[in-house]
Amino acid sequence: MKVLLVDDEKHVRDAIRLLVNWKQHGIETILEAQDGEAATEMVLQHHPEIIMTDMMMPIMNGVKLLEWLQAYAPDSKTIVISGHDDFSLLRHTLKYGGTDYILKPIDQEQLNEALVKAIQAWMKDEELRHTSRELNIEMNQIKPMYWDKLLSNLIAEPSSYDAAAEQLDKELYLGRQTSHCRVAILSLDTMERSVKNKFSQNLDLLLFSLINISNEFLLKDRRGYAFRHWNSENEIVLLLWKDQPGAEAFLTTINEGIRTALHTRVDFGIGSSHAFPADLSLSYQEARIALRQRNLKAKNTWIHSTLNRITATQPTLTFSHYEERIQLAIRSGSLDQIEQTVQQWIDSVKQSEVVTLEQLDHWWREYSVMKRRWIQQFFSNISEDKVKQMLLDEPTSLIVPLDEYGILSLSLWQQELTRSIMHLSKLVLESQHKDKNVIFEIAEFLQKHYHEDITLQDIASRFYLSREYISRKFKQQFEVNLSDYLGEIRMSKAKILLHNPHLRISQVAEMVGYQDEKYFSKVFKKLEGMTPNEYRKTANSI
Repeated sequence: MKVLLVDDEKHVRDAIRLLVNWKQHGIETILEAQDGEAATEMVLQHHPEIIMTDMMMPIMNGVKLLEWLQAYAPDSKTIVISGHDDFSLLRHTLKYGGTDYILKPIDQEQLNEALVKAIQAWMKDEELRHTSRELNIEMNQIKPMYWDKLLSNLIAEPSSYDAAAEQLDKELYLGRQTSHCRVAILSLDTMERSVKNKFSQNLDLLLFSLINISNEFLLKDRRGYAFRHWNSENEIVLLLWKDQPGAEAFLTTINEGIRTALHTRVDFGIGSSHAFPADLSLSYQEARIALRQRNLKAKNTWIHSTLNRITATQPTLTFSHYEERIQLAIRSGSLDQIEQTVQQWIDSVKQSEVVTLEQLDHWWREYSVMKRRWIQQFFSNISEDKVKQMLLDEPTSLIVPLDEYGILSLSLWQQELTRSIMHLSKLVLESQHKDKNVIFEIAEFLQKHYHEDITLQDIASRFYLSREYISRKFKQQFEVNLSDYLGEIRMSKAKILLHNPHLRISQVAEMVGYQDEKYFSKVFKKLEGMTPNEYRKTANSI
């Protein structure tokens, strides 16, 4: 904390220095000025929290200084130390924010009390300022989210407009006089790869930057507003309600602004003009269709609409036509066969004059369905959880394979498709290897002969392996020892048999490989947490 002493007499400033224990009050810096004008320079440079000033000084007196402080340093707290017992000076002190008026000669106790009072007043105000700053920061963070949600909802539910009409007019200048509006969508999916990579760890920052750049242009002329679509991930929507015929040209201007700031351009889809707010969703859907049906194999324009989209007559190409060929390549386990099959698909795509995002999405969904079906065919009795685990290497949504300039890259797509199919082929080969593995043969033997009196020595003799090798490898593969694995099989069978009330416990024990009923009950309770009789009662009650 800093204190500024203002007095034209040096001995008075020296006396004040000696009368106060500054460290006790948390004062680290003591500044001095010999008149009001010098004091203003010190205030602007150092921003002291506490100012102690005389009233009668040359050049700029205390009266003028108080007036200046209220205008230019209102947060500072001022203590007046004067040799004049003048009511008008006291009144002036109170009027311009002074916290105390002390008469000379200075009383030490009175001076320290005044300083404590001024410090407490400053700290109380600072706490309020801090709270206000925090609140403003929070409001500035929440406000964009509020507009995002409100305007997103307006697209889906036009009836929500009436409740927000006054606020939209006041803050966005979207008044009731607006009868028609156009919707544009800013697309990130065909943005240059280098920019995407730069923001890969903070996509929110990229969206924030694009929205801010767009709104710099839109709000300046009160012609529209850009926001993040609440109901669609990573989509920026622009509402355009002024100069709608020139909207395409204006989007080009925004794109140039984006190029200047981020060194890239983006694709815009734009719908036609529709009644506001009733038909806002129609313009939004047109903008989406324009983006999804644009040709990804060429970059003729950055602004796309359903009115100017290019349609080409070509045979319908579906990924499912290649299912059998890909499936055979997977079973072969040959990289050459897989590469050859993928190349056939890519060659077919190359013959298409137009490839749209809609087509890519359809092909990706076909491949996802086929891959799930292949896994279920290749791996018998596989659980749904295991299927999901094997599909973890695949993205949950379409990732458009683009080159550095945002144009569809068939070579990148070919590489990714080859990698994905080869990965599945590798899993199939590993599974086939495991099926032949002796440890899995032992597990299968236990599944079939659980009701017999089986010992580790019996298994070792049957499979011509040492007991130690079987124990070690079995534990590595299944993460349980062989006896526990056999016990779990027997208990699962026993629980099924216990549902039959006509079977005695001793019969159930014998049927699952236990000749001793008491030992069976002991093992059952250890594994299941209850006796066979308790389990039977619980199961029958259910």
